[in-house]
Amino acid sequence: MQMLLEKLNWRYATKKMDPARPVAADKVERILEAARLAPTSSGLQPFQVIVVTNPQVKEKLKAAGFGQAQLTDASHVLVFAAWDNYTEERIDGVLEQTNAERGGPNEGLDAYYARLKGMYLPRDAQTNFEHAARQAYIGFGMAIAQAAFEGVDATPMEGFEPEKFDEILGLGAKGLRSVCILPLGYRGEGDWLAPLKKVRRPKDKFVTEIA
Repeated sequence: MQMLLEKLNWRYATKKMDPARPVAADKVERILEAARLAPTSSGLQPFQVIVVTNPQVKEKLKAAGFGQAQLTDASHVLVFAAWDNYTEERIDGVLEQTNAERGGPNEGLDAYYARLKGMYLPRDAQTNFEHAARQAYIGFGMAIAQAAFEGVDATPMEGFEPEKFDEILGLGAKGLRSVCILPLGYRGEGDWLAPLKKVRRPKDKFVTEIA
């Protein structure tokens, strides 16, 4: 626990990446695994992570990311993309996988997912996308924490044009919409934010205890 807190104090939203220092594949895999293992509502995992290393694609993403240099200087850019809607096929796919991995059908689980479809399927697509996007943020947070644990710098970003990212990455055809992005790399020399003290609200203004 103490080690994770130390790493979280070490990390910051890196503004300047060193393009000469790529992140090792095994570290990236563990960061992705942390996102994959993140809890999600009803275990649906309604998002995917797109890993971009192609320099030409990263240049296009940079243009759609207001010219932020981390998008090209980072060795890996993780794009968290949520389902554009909940569908019967998608929910049934999760149920089928769960039943297969747990040894067969379960009446209670079948009934639970039937109720879930009764709740989700009548809702409009935007409401469902926003719900899925909130699940993506859970995985996003887990990836940020794991990156810190690995000693890898990361820059959590919402400052980009999602529609352009979707077009560049062909996400619409996959029923996905980009939500947030996480460039991974190592801090470069001269990053103005690196030497500054981390500032957070004090505990007494952040935590309310009701005994």
